[in-house]
Parts: sequence; C-alpha cells; structure tokens
Amino acid sequence: MHEYTSRVRVWGLTCPGFPEEVSRARRWTRDILRGSPLADDAALIVSELSTNALLHTSSGGERGSFHLAVAVAPQVIALSVTDDGGGDAPKVEYQDQDAEHGRGLGMVSALAHRVVVQGAGGGYTVTAELFVNAQRGGHSC
Repeated sequence: MHEYTSRVRVWGLTCPGFPEEVSRARRWTRDILRGSPLADDAALIVSELSTNALLHTSSGGERGSFHLAVAVAPQVIALSVTDDGGGDAPKVEYQDQDAEHGRGLGMVSALAHRVVVQGAGGGYTVTAELFVNAQRGGHSC
C-alpha cells in the first residue's frame, strides 16, 4: 500500500456545549454513515456520549464544548467523544430498567462491540467501536 493511501476515513466535529448540539452531532454521524447498516446504532451511541459530556463535565458549561470523531475502516467504525473534563471518569453502570438516569453508557456498551475510556480529569475520550459484519458481544471497558 502506498504510504499516503489509507482505507481509513476520519471526520471530526467540535460542538459548543448546548443541548441542541447533540441532535446536530447525531445527524452529522448519520450523514457520514448513510447507507451503512450500523448508521442508526452509531447515531444513538453518539447521542448518548454527547449527552453524557454535556451533563457530567465542563462541556455543558457556559464556554464548554465537546469533540466528536468518526473513523470508518473496512472492519470497524469508531465513534469518539471527547469532553472538557471537570467530571468523574465515565463508567458503565447497570441501572434498573425504570431508572431515568445512569443508563447511557450501559446502553452504549450493549450496542458497541468495544468501549474504551481514556484520559484524566482534564478531559475524557470515550470511544465506541462497531465491528462491521460481526455479531454483538465481546464488550470491554
């Protein structure tokens, strides 16, 4: 393969920390993945991760923002949301099905084939990977 040729495509979007930006991030993701059978799952994951960034970190503050990256390769779609920090490390919590809060990252983990959290108090990146042509399962955090 030529050194400047890659089968991986990466897109990035930085959104101000307003709640309405979650729907923009979701639409943007769906547009990128138009035609993919994973587009709806990816849009839901982006919605959950973006909402978590706004609700639980400085991203939802007056001057906050969050960054979304979508990487598409032949075998995997990786969706990453990076927050502004100022909150606790994101973690999967399995809540009662009637709970109104605390289920987002658990849902992401159920949809994705792998979820990885990186970073520290200065900001966290949560990456959810969807494997193309694979069955769900084998989750790790």
